[in-house]
Amino acid sequence: MRRLSVLLVLLVLVVVFVNLAIAAGRATKDECIAMCKAAAKMLEQNRDAATHEIANSQGKFVWKDSYVFLMDKNGKMLAHPFQGQLVKKDTLFKDTDYNYADPKKIFVEFVNVAFQKGQGWVDYKWLRPGDSSPANKSTFIMRVGSTDMLVGAGAYW
Repeated sequence: MRRLSVLLVLLVLVVVFVNLAIAAGRATKDECIAMCKAAAKMLEQNRDAATHEIANSQGKFVWKDSYVFLMDKNGKMLAHPFQGQLVKKDTLFKDTDYNYADPKKIFVEFVNVAFQKGQGWVDYKWLRPGDSSPANKSTFIMRVGSTDMLVGAGAYW
């Protein structure tokens, strides 16, 4: 009986440590907000350099399992570190190509949040890199000052 108790305690500890390790590799909502604010500040100071940095898959706006992307108010993707095929394309009518789980027009929502509220969160399902089925994701969207641009960064949950 004592041996079984020890095994159960060890099993619980393993589960806790595995969950902590997984969580440590995931972006948090606070990190998404901070990275969007940093990217927006850089964009206001030097648009070309910031756009280049946002598009860099090894750049400072890529961390853990997240990244910052840049769009304009017309839905055109201006910079994306991993999906270059979206850059310079009108994403407003392409949601069904990229939103795997439901018909939600997430890119339209991104633009609406940025230009109606200034900033906020959009919840949807998105394919996490390395997974075969979509996961829940929340993306923080923020208008860049008084420009026609918005930045976003998301966290899976």
